[in-house]
Amino acid sequence: MGFRVLDYAIVIVYLLGVTAAGILISGRQRSSREYFLGGKEMSWWSVGFSIVASETSTLTFISIPGLAFKGNMHFLQLVAGYFIGRLIVSAVFIPAYYRGDLETAYDFLGKRFGLPLRKFTSSVFIVTRVLASGVRLFATAIPVHLITGLDYPSSILLIGGFTLLYTYLGGLKAVVAMDVVQLFIYLGGAVAAMVLILHRLPHGWADVTAFATSHGQDKFAFLNTATGGSLRAFLAAPYTLLGGVLGGTFLTMASHGTDQLLVQRLLGCRTRWDSQKALMLDASFILLQFGFFLVLGLCLYAFYGGVTFQQLGLATSDEVFPKFIVENLPTGVAGLVVAGVLASAMGTLSSSISSLASATYLDLFQLTPLARGLDAKGEVRWSRIFTLVWGVLLIGGAMLFTDTKNPVVELGLKIASVTYGGLLGTFFLGLFFRRTTQADALAGFVSGLLAMVAVLAFTRIDYTWHTLIGSAVTILVGNGCRVGREWFRPVPDPRGVIDKSKAMNS
Repeated sequence: MGFRVLDYAIVIVYLLGVTAAGILISGRQRSSREYFLGGKEMSWWSVGFSIVASETSTLTFISIPGLAFKGNMHFLQLVAGYFIGRLIVSAVFIPAYYRGDLETAYDFLGKRFGLPLRKFTSSVFIVTRVLASGVRLFATAIPVHLITGLDYPSSILLIGGFTLLYTYLGGLKAVVAMDVVQLFIYLGGAVAAMVLILHRLPHGWADVTAFATSHGQDKFAFLNTATGGSLRAFLAAPYTLLGGVLGGTFLTMASHGTDQLLVQRLLGCRTRWDSQKALMLDASFILLQFGFFLVLGLCLYAFYGGVTFQQLGLATSDEVFPKFIVENLPTGVAGLVVAGVLASAMGTLSSSISSLASATYLDLFQLTPLARGLDAKGEVRWSRIFTLVWGVLLIGGAMLFTDTKNPVVELGLKIASVTYGGLLGTFFLGLFFRRTTQADALAGFVSGLLAMVAVLAFTRIDYTWHTLIGSAVTILVGNGCRVGREWFRPVPDPRGVIDKSKAMNS
């Protein structure tokens, strides 16, 4: 049916409205604490919904239906791990963060080990977040290009420009407020698509069930207990029960417990209890959200008569939902769904910009002599400068890509696998191993990073295991350094101690 004038009008009204609302809702920013943490006065429910929106990129919006279209519901095993991981973060990480009145995730490591480790881990976060977010912004432009016909640079500028404007002016308050709005916009678009599919199927949901169980298959299957016959095959298989649950648990502990992108919101709540409630809201919501998008994939499978994505002339299953939007959504509804695609993209991008700026200002710049004499206005001015710089860099970096086959794209999407394990392991060293020092933690962190580089380069281990492996190496090496240091530490001569004591008393 194509993208008509009314659809473009809906998208433009959405972009202008969400930008204006974000600026108006945020109010004045009187300090860096207000700009980056909302003054630690944000409501738990808005933070909870904001986390959902931040972690739901356009890749999720498009890719999750594709997983069910080409396979089944095995991805839910990973989602179960996501839920468990959030419970652990709520019980272990959040209390530790609120005992120290922290400003960033890496502030914890600074207070526990020392400023050098805080600066190093924050710098690693900045580098990896820039790579990953730049690639994701480009990836976001792909469905916008396919649906609307806009070229990649225009799509990137459209998404990035409006997002940067309200993030720059409104700080975290604007980001969180608009995340809540954007969450329900993209869910509304997805619901509209599912309702239309079920309406067009002759027998509605009965057709979905029939196609999902035709030819001896069971697309409703959500447990995969297969072992693959060998350890190598088991570790390489995607979405096994053990790999999904353990992988999802460790991945979530890393993303929600050590990544400034999401920790920034948890630290912006009024109290520890509010922060925990926000995370529990997020945990409950993602179960429903991922389940919904997988079912949407089954609906698409029935709509296209049970054919494969190759038979539809598509390169990947990720293109199925965009194809449906372009060819089947009526005027107006297509605009709503594209607004949903943009909403999911803008929620993630605004979070990336804000977290990069906060880590740069609070973990690095704030510790320099230049920042010590700043008044409140100076804090806000520099905070906005870093926000502007990172926003421009992300937009400019995304525009350097021309297609998804660029090897840098693959690197950017894999980068979190390299760092998450090391970061999580380092936080574990700080939380549970009291005798580890900064040198032990640094050695463990670097070892975890190198181990993941080796895993990615020389093995076919599935990504669900990566964070667990990286954190295990970090913990083992960190504790190994501690044991070695304590084992070989010179023991004072008791006679020398006695002689010195006598001399002091004489």
